[in-house]
Amino acid sequence: MSQRTYSAKAKDIKREWHLVDVSDQILGRVASQIAFILKGKHKPMYTPSIDTGDHVIVINARKVKVTGTKATSKTYHRHPKAGFPGALKTTTYDKLMERHPEDIIKNAVRRMLPRSALGRQMMTKLKVYADDKHTHEAQKPVAKKLLS
Repeated sequence: MSQRTYSAKAKDIKREWHLVDVSDQILGRVASQIAFILKGKHKPMYTPSIDTGDHVIVINARKVKVTGTKATSKTYHRHPKAGFPGALKTTTYDKLMERHPEDIIKNAVRRMLPRSALGRQMMTKLKVYADDKHTHEAQKPVAKKLLS
């Protein structure tokens, strides 16, 4: 008796919308659980080579927490003029939280996804908002409580 491994097809995937409130939660733990949902690993039809994940709406990104002294010592690097010497720009967690709190969540989740075209496709299903207002009421997102 032989069993065959199930492989999901693109037409069989049903995508849901999840609403995640990250206020007073730890950044890394929340990001790993969001990446888990974006990959589709919470579904029994998970296939590594197919994007089986759901959409995730993150609210209250401004209220996410970090442990230890990361709030003052963690730095984010970017290269606005790629390829030119001296183009490296660094920003601390505190300054980035003031200007663009959404980018902190996006960076953490992006780094937990595959570094490929599939990972970039998964990132398009992530919507992050600094406050509790979002523009996706029409999709009827289901509130998801993440483990802390």
